[in-house]
Amino acid sequence: MKKIIYGNSNFRKIKINNDYLYIDKTYYIEKLEKLNEDFLIFLRPRRFGKSLFLSTLQYYYDENSADEFEQIFSDTYIGKNPTPLKNSYKILFFEFSGINVDAGIEEIYERFTFKTRISIGRYLNNYGYKKEDIEKLELINSPSSLMEYFFKIVEDDRIYLLIDEYDQFANAILAYSMQDFLKIVGKGGFVRSFYEVLKTATLLGTVQKMFITGVTPITLDSLSSGFNIVSNISNDESFNAMAGFTQTEVNYSLEQSIFKICQNINREELLEKIKSWYNGYLFNIKADERVYNATLVNYFISKFDYDDCTRPQNMLDINVASDYKAIMRLFHLGNNQKNYKLLQQLIENNSIRGIIKERYDLNREFDNNDFITLIYSMGFITIKDRLFGKVYNFEIPNYVIKILYFNYFAVEIERRNDLEIISSIGEILLDLAMGDIEPFKNQLSEVIHTLSNRDHYGFREKHFQVITLSLLSFAEFYFIESQPEKDRKYPDILLTGKDDKVPNNYLFELKWVKDKDNYKSKKQEGIEQIRGYLELKTIKAIPKLRNYLLIGSKDGVEFVLVDS
Repeated sequence: MKKIIYGNSNFRKIKINNDYLYIDKTYYIEKLEKLNEDFLIFLRPRRFGKSLFLSTLQYYYDENSADEFEQIFSDTYIGKNPTPLKNSYKILFFEFSGINVDAGIEEIYERFTFKTRISIGRYLNNYGYKKEDIEKLELINSPSSLMEYFFKIVEDDRIYLLIDEYDQFANAILAYSMQDFLKIVGKGGFVRSFYEVLKTATLLGTVQKMFITGVTPITLDSLSSGFNIVSNISNDESFNAMAGFTQTEVNYSLEQSIFKICQNINREELLEKIKSWYNGYLFNIKADERVYNATLVNYFISKFDYDDCTRPQNMLDINVASDYKAIMRLFHLGNNQKNYKLLQQLIENNSIRGIIKERYDLNREFDNNDFITLIYSMGFITIKDRLFGKVYNFEIPNYVIKILYFNYFAVEIERRNDLEIISSIGEILLDLAMGDIEPFKNQLSEVIHTLSNRDHYGFREKHFQVITLSLLSFAEFYFIESQPEKDRKYPDILLTGKDDKVPNNYLFELKWVKDKDNYKSKKQEGIEQIRGYLELKTIKAIPKLRNYLLIGSKDGVEFVLVDS
């Protein structure tokens, strides 16, 4: 079996020995050239495969890679159908991830300057410039001055400029301080000055082509006229799947890996699991199909247990989870209370409606559609369908994102209501796994009692379900399914162990009682539903299953054990 591309975004390394399982995206190079646009920006959520595609462009267009073209591109679409522009540019490559934003503006400035100097130095060294030209870089201490010096000595070159993660550190700053963000990207800021020099180089013809990747358009919009030369192709129908995997590409990856070794595995069940966890993204309503998070699919394949033919215990890569949790700080932009209500609506209904805005104006109030556009760009929601005009219904794309929402929602519940949840929830859920349900019952009852008495609009069953799932989402040893389809029936919550050694699995059915008069009927209805589930073959097949009816009210939660 070939190696899985995971944590590796160097196209040359992947292709030079042809020992990696590679999904060919090179036909998009031809599409990009046909656009008749020279300066492009392409935005996608984190960990979507943007860096690998940028590396592909680097080796395709770099004049220094001409001798290796056949070796690394021969089995790709573009290798068999090369364009006239192949290997015809010098490549200037910038990558701005990894800048620590916690240390303050001065250190951010120094790191940005350092990364700029390193990229320029690499270019001058790669293309045979004088040693003294490179040494002079150490005497220049601002990004814009470095760029001005650089373009002065390379004015006769034909440059293809590549920038990876153009906005990563800027988004991190924005999550902490709008004032600091505007200070660096606004007029007179060092980031804006950097891009103003790049713009001048495009006007003079030194930079002939440009491709930039990132996550959100906020930084680009904030640069305004300082850098208004790029065409944003992120929502173009033709490039919906340029990053990420289509269903066909996922099927191919599985055929070359898991299905090749684990030939007796239930393929349909595995495909359905992967689809529910990693698929769902749509970036243009007219696009043919939804796409998968490519990094997470590769993570799944690389971490799959090929000896036992079982899926990874953790369906979400911890590195990806950390990325998204850091980005979640942007949820506080604008009116925090409005954002929270919007997220609550999204979690309860798995749907919100709004408009994808074309531009941000951070000098005025950040409204609902600004927030919707932001979380759409970050991959926390995706297009469900279009209502009319530019108004869309949005939904949570997949279960990975839903679990992150539940985590975030629990943190917000704790913060807003002076509750203590997060510090103890891990131990409480471990007790649950061991069979002691009382600590979880007590914690859930406390939260429900507190929130239902503070909710002026009336607590509903959806509130109850969301809060229960939010607390359970911290159980790293369980697969958590919300209303999974089981032989055309839908139990509210199913917890199954990621490891056979987990002592107990759980089925929870939830009912909300507004008054004592309907308590008996709700209880009987819930018990009958559980007994109906227990007749299903798919439920009977789950070992060590404990079944509870959870009856919630403003006074707390009652747990009713229903014997199988």
